[in-house]
Amino acid sequence: QLDESMPAIAAAALSIAFGDFRRAFTIVDRPGIRLVSDPYTTPVTVKSYWFKRGGGGLPDGRAAKF
Repeated sequence: QLDESMPAIAAAALSIAFGDFRRAFTIVDRPGIRLVSDPYTTPVTVKSYWFKRGGGGLPDGRAAKF
C-alpha cells in the first residue's frame, strides 16, 4: 500500500516501511466522555464542547521496520 505523505527516498529519510502493522501498532479507546460548557456565550445560547480520548501504542516494535 502506498502513502503519499511519506518522505521522498533520500539518504537519511525513513521513506520505506514494511512489516506486520497489526502487531506493530494498536489503537486504543479510552473510556468516558468529557463535557465542557463555554462560559463566555450569551445566557440564551450555550455552546458545549465534547471530548473523547483515544490513543495508540507500540506493543511490538520489532514487527515493522522503517
